[in-house]
Amino acid sequence: MFVFPPPPPRLSVGPYAPLNLPGGQPTIVETANTLNHPTGPEYSFSVGEGTYTLREDIYLATPPPHPTDVPVINTNPLATTQSPPTAGTRLSLLSPRNRNSSFQPLKPASGSRGVDGTEPLASGETEGLEDGHGSEGCLTGSGSGTSRSIDGFARPSERFGAGNAALAASMKDAKKRKPKNNINKSNSSFISRISPEYFNTRLTKRSTDEMFVFANINRAFNWLDLNHPKKQDPLSKIWFTRAHPICHDVNLTTQSFTHLDVIIGFSTGDIIWFDPMNNKYARINKNGQIKCSPVTDIKWLPESECLFLVSHADGSMIVYDKDKEDATFVSEEETDPEKEAQKGPSLTVKKSVESKNQKANPVAFWQVSRQPINAFAFSPDCSHLAVVSEDGCLRIIDYVREKLLDVYHSYYGGLSCVCWSPDGRYILTGGQDDLVSIWSFSDRRIVARCEGHHSWVTGVAFDPWRCDERTYRFGSVGEDTHLLLWDFSVGMLHRPKAVSPRRGSISNHGPSFPTAGRLRAENQAGRLQSDASLADTVQESNETIDHLVEPRSHTAVLPPIMSKTVDPEPLTSLLFREDVIITTCLDGHIRTWDRPHLNSGSKVTVSATS
Repeated sequence: MFVFPPPPPRLSVGPYAPLNLPGGQPTIVETANTLNHPTGPEYSFSVGEGTYTLREDIYLATPPPHPTDVPVINTNPLATTQSPPTAGTRLSLLSPRNRNSSFQPLKPASGSRGVDGTEPLASGETEGLEDGHGSEGCLTGSGSGTSRSIDGFARPSERFGAGNAALAASMKDAKKRKPKNNINKSNSSFISRISPEYFNTRLTKRSTDEMFVFANINRAFNWLDLNHPKKQDPLSKIWFTRAHPICHDVNLTTQSFTHLDVIIGFSTGDIIWFDPMNNKYARINKNGQIKCSPVTDIKWLPESECLFLVSHADGSMIVYDKDKEDATFVSEEETDPEKEAQKGPSLTVKKSVESKNQKANPVAFWQVSRQPINAFAFSPDCSHLAVVSEDGCLRIIDYVREKLLDVYHSYYGGLSCVCWSPDGRYILTGGQDDLVSIWSFSDRRIVARCEGHHSWVTGVAFDPWRCDERTYRFGSVGEDTHLLLWDFSVGMLHRPKAVSPRRGSISNHGPSFPTAGRLRAENQAGRLQSDASLADTVQESNETIDHLVEPRSHTAVLPPIMSKTVDPEPLTSLLFREDVIITTCLDGHIRTWDRPHLNSGSKVTVSATS
């Protein structure tokens, strides 16, 4: 008869140590955030352009489980403690560059060239956000009726729901409200407490070199200033009671020095709309009135002041309006579950943005997958979505037209992270197959598999300051605690062991498309094709194409140029900035790595426009 070995002794230290030890006194007391400056050879790594060194390590104090939290059932028979739900440390960064009205992004310096070889956009044409979960952000013109892709080419503006008169009327009639509940004086059982002791004193002495950071860890939500001498002390910190913040996003359109719109998604399905400048908040989807499934990712719709998109753990994606009240959702599309199960990958529109019923949330409701959606990202031209889910699928959706275009598959296991290249030509995914995969958006095929991780890949991101017309730099992090950097160009890929006879086609049952995404070497300026043209190429077909998995022998393999253990805990996200690389881990560490000094001729020099 098999007998389980005795469990290990209970620990009295650590973030999830038991609260009720002999004597009945809890031994865990959450301490303040700490700031360290580790030194030594293990806190640096070298790449071709130079050596990256660790500047600082901010540790976000992890709050213990709240006494009223419902214990999480752990099916492991050897487990001695119950771990609360968490997504590790997720970041969003904001850089105030102009005291007049809005936050300005970092942009290429005058005379430097973007990733497509074109001149950068003129000053004032864009506002930006840098976040730690893979979204590129969309660059748009200001009030001109046209939007500009990141490569500088103009294309007609296509706004989500622009053709629905009922939606336009409801948005016009709705009073643009602000959150009314004071989070400091809230008696809600959803909010445990808030600590704003540094908020008032710091914001009265503001400067133009602030770098605001919003970070969630366990059941706490932090607001920091990375350029302040006491950067570890939060401007504001909120503890929640019944749920854990999983993801968040900041509105690019409405941000100013006196107002910010932050949305936070929770493990219960609740959403909080929060203005940190005024400490006001409002709850959306309260108690799961519309959808009670956990929120897995959340982002504001590009160019929208009030609409945001949410993905849930049951495979649904919902568009909410912060200015509308919630109403119990009833599907407007009659579906047969048995027939749906027999069908291949599809996008079921349970409520279209074209619906005439737009008086209350939701604005749109899509059933994308039958398994949890882990992440999604908007394309740089703001017309497509890349969605990855636990079923191992990458789905490309024309969200303006609510159409599923392509479905790609991992080798095995789920996909956990996704991002677009700065020019919108390529898509990166990472997941449980320990691989980073490169997909061509225009050619509608896989380009390469990137081998180097020894566990699940949790974050991928392009480095826009080291991308040019020939080479793309991107990075990835994973649960193996490694940061990997990669350089990618079509010409440098290793030749596959066997050449696929359908290399230029889409799949066994898919039509062939022109290779519009390839480099046009004989072009007059050596530019890449515009993002708008790529989108038009993909939209030639209205049918969903379910691509077969290419055999390993038919797929090019890309090795990393650098691999380094950068944290003792599993990593959760990666963020590139002009002067640093930022990594976060499951345990609450935010590590900032200085780039090599700008004395290398190979370095792409950029500056921030004030």
